[in-house]
Amino acid sequence: MTTRIGVVTFPGSLDDRDAQRAVRLAGGEAVPLWHRDTNLHQVDAVILPGGFSYGDYLRCGAIARFSPVMETVIEQAKAGMPVLGICNGFQVLCESHLLPGALTRNDHLHFICRDQKLRVENAATAWTSDYAGGQEITVPLKNGEGGYVADERTLDELEAEGRVVFRYLDVNPNGSRRDIAGVTNAAGNVVGLMPHPEHAVEPLTGPTTDGLGFFTSVLKKLVTA
Repeated sequence: MTTRIGVVTFPGSLDDRDAQRAVRLAGGEAVPLWHRDTNLHQVDAVILPGGFSYGDYLRCGAIARFSPVMETVIEQAKAGMPVLGICNGFQVLCESHLLPGALTRNDHLHFICRDQKLRVENAATAWTSDYAGGQEITVPLKNGEGGYVADERTLDELEAEGRVVFRYLDVNPNGSRRDIAGVTNAAGNVVGLMPHPEHAVEPLTGPTTDGLGFFTSVLKKLVTA
């Protein structure tokens, strides 16, 4: 039986189809979910894609957090369902308090789009088990409000508990505290990151296929669960 991965579309999402394609390339069944859905249609995991949900009004992710679909996603995430937030999806997860911290305007006040090198700091989450700790990968990054911030106590806790999942290498592109590119919750089933692994899943579009591991990781996790 094919593993079903739901991909939510909010008004303003623009990477939802890319995420669906990544799921299919990894061998899963991509299930489109609409922001007004309260039924997740029997999916095994959920991806919140990048984009500009609700036009980024108020704050990025602040309105999407109250979408009907998020009520169910939050409930299921707390029950252990794997959830991945990419870029705007990461912002939604922070606004939903499924992940700590917040994403703020890039410190240079410009939108950035570049291929970004990352180091895998935690290969034990539902979305990173196909990587090795310390592995370096390259995936695209594109954001205007991608600076990860949290108070010092929270940052220390994330470091101590191994919940920093990815760190920027060579250059910090947006002013994120401690070069943090992605984090996880304590259980390891919810992961958020600013770079876009769904744009690095096949040689044709590149720059690498380093992002495919996110999607194969969760499929293997669900098969063995």
